[in-house]
Amino acid sequence: MAPSFDDLDIRRRRIRFRAWRRGMREMDLIMGGFVDSEIRGLDDAALEALEALLDADDDAVYGWLCAAGAPPAYDTPLFRRIAAFHANGPLERGRGA
Repeated sequence: MAPSFDDLDIRRRRIRFRAWRRGMREMDLIMGGFVDSEIRGLDDAALEALEALLDADDDAVYGWLCAAGAPPAYDTPLFRRIAAFHANGPLERGRGA
């Protein structure tokens, strides 16, 4: 059974919606997967950092995640969590890595 997100507050629901509808499929999978996994545990500061990333250009964020690293304005603990989430991939996460 798929997890339910009906209990999320409106801010987290909006973030989840935006994370899964980036406009670039790769970013949908990265951001949407991260949000589905982590949204309930994010504090206000992390939510603000996530909203800033969701406002950034998909191509830029994808490049930062894949190799280049984020510019200082986006190089936050949350960005590093997303990068680690992406680097570990779904197969590794499934193995408990």
